[in-house]
Amino acid sequence: MTALAIPRQHTADRVLVAGPRIEDHGLLSDQRGSALVRRDGIVVWLCMPRFDSAAVFTSLLGTKEHGFWQIAPASLMDGTAVPASGRTYVGDTLVLQTTWVCDTGTAAVCDFMVPGGGSPRLLRIVTGVSGEVTMRSLLRARPDYGRTVPRIVAFDRRHAIDLPEHEGARLWLDAGTPVRVEGTDLVADFTVTEGQTIAFGLSWREGVDSPPPTPIDDALLQFTLDFWEAWAARCTYDGPDREAVVRSLLTLAGLIYAPTGAIVAAPTTSLPEEIGGTRNFDYRYGWLRDGAFTAGVLRRYGYLREALSWAMWAAQAGRGETGHLQIMFAVGGETDLPEQELDWLPGYEGSTPVRIGNAAADQLQVDVYGELAMEFHELALADSSWARRLGSLVVALATELEQVWDRPDSGIWEMRGPERHFTHSKMMAWATFDRAVRTIEAGHADGPLHRFRALREAIHAEVCEHGYDSELNSFTQSYGSRELDASLLHGLLSGFLPADDKRVIGTVEAVQRELGTDDGFLLRYRTHGDAVGPDGFAGEEGRFLICTGWLAEALARIGRSDDARTALASLLAIRNGIGLLAEEYDPATGRQLGNFPQAFSHIAHLGVTAETASLEACGTPELAGAEA
Repeated sequence: MTALAIPRQHTADRVLVAGPRIEDHGLLSDQRGSALVRRDGIVVWLCMPRFDSAAVFTSLLGTKEHGFWQIAPASLMDGTAVPASGRTYVGDTLVLQTTWVCDTGTAAVCDFMVPGGGSPRLLRIVTGVSGEVTMRSLLRARPDYGRTVPRIVAFDRRHAIDLPEHEGARLWLDAGTPVRVEGTDLVADFTVTEGQTIAFGLSWREGVDSPPPTPIDDALLQFTLDFWEAWAARCTYDGPDREAVVRSLLTLAGLIYAPTGAIVAAPTTSLPEEIGGTRNFDYRYGWLRDGAFTAGVLRRYGYLREALSWAMWAAQAGRGETGHLQIMFAVGGETDLPEQELDWLPGYEGSTPVRIGNAAADQLQVDVYGELAMEFHELALADSSWARRLGSLVVALATELEQVWDRPDSGIWEMRGPERHFTHSKMMAWATFDRAVRTIEAGHADGPLHRFRALREAIHAEVCEHGYDSELNSFTQSYGSRELDASLLHGLLSGFLPADDKRVIGTVEAVQRELGTDDGFLLRYRTHGDAVGPDGFAGEEGRFLICTGWLAEALARIGRSDDARTALASLLAIRNGIGLLAEEYDPATGRQLGNFPQAFSHIAHLGVTAETASLEACGTPELAGAEA
């Protein structure tokens, strides 16, 4: 096997001696499942064969007793030396390389999951770069989120790990060097010299008597490199910071569940929005809202095929029995997502509870209709061959929304307090009927045009009367409230009012003033410290990064492009060294917070970039919107 060349170093992420932070991880994905690899070469999270499968390595949310796989210099694992190291993605791929520089030589560990069909597998290839380095592989599998100590069965140079939660399924470890069983660990000690490679493969296979084919490691590596490079090459953006744009797009690609077209919000659960707090949720599902946002940016950057695949998944996903659209699904389209607490896990830095499933799946969230209708409408414009099919979906959304738009709901932030008439939700209800009207007028669907027009006008008038506070010169979080909410920016980006309307400018300025922070980011709304707030939780949270993206887009729309670029620079500045963003950011500690990497945050980066590029090309702000 040919040794992999060391990638360009200007993107390398230098390892720090400090303890692991959320952003100290890199993402691996095969567009089915995912893994997180820490800077010190430890795989601390692995879900196979699906994003929402029970984790086999769960030390991310616990301790090493809950499962991990480390490959690193033996001196580091023995505690006798701390070699310098760095990491980077290889080119425009999701192949992650960690480089170890020791006294005796240099070695690199190349980690990746293989996209496409076949058995889901995680490969780790160790390459000697110079001199010689003694390495160690230590694999401790703990299926079912760290709860189970599995049975290990040896077959020649292969080892099978039983998965009790998947009856009839096993993990299979293949290695290019002898592996021994120590208790319930699989351990290998070996030395690599310049140009030498030793490969390890961990494969998931259904059927205990049907092991997967032995990996052909160099071929699988080249296939994976080619797959991601070809995917990245389809990006149509050719403006400033293209490398950062492609990295965010690749991150979103890594969150696509290819068998169905679903897109997960993040590949993790229960990474905290406040260290030590209780705002810990499972994001490994396909939210219709998040998917619509992701499909929108993919479409804008040349990935129409993926956007349409998601749209068909969203259209086919089941509905609940509550008379309204279910807002999230498992990646296979399953509707039942019961929320459970895993009390045997101590949580990331003591942040409990650790949750799987998500109770928000049962909520009424009126805004979801609007986000779906807006993206279906844009997709129909992008590909006329899909216009009739997508147009019928827009009309179906509007028809169902007629029955629920005037009800209080839980809103875009999935509040677990009392339902309210959230202004953003009503703006999105307006957007649903607006897109339905446009769709029918364009001849892409049949429907009650006059009725939808009347509803569009009625909702617009209601929002302007009850959701706008003239003293604040701003729309507010909910009817009758004086609280502000960053989601209002997103609502106004729908075209609810022209960009030069004083109420739009007033809201942008009020949100920036009241929810903006000295570090240039936005809160999504005000929390209440130790008291339980309207969202149903006590405690604080970090700066919600997609809100900064909405602010930047809104600033660009109202003609403040310099301020928009400043906000974009703030987002780019807090990425980790390999270009990844979590859900939130805490400037006091300089740490990322929440599930990681988060689609919302990369959507923010890509949305702002596309918006500013579009407006600069046009030369004037976009003023289209409804009549005042």
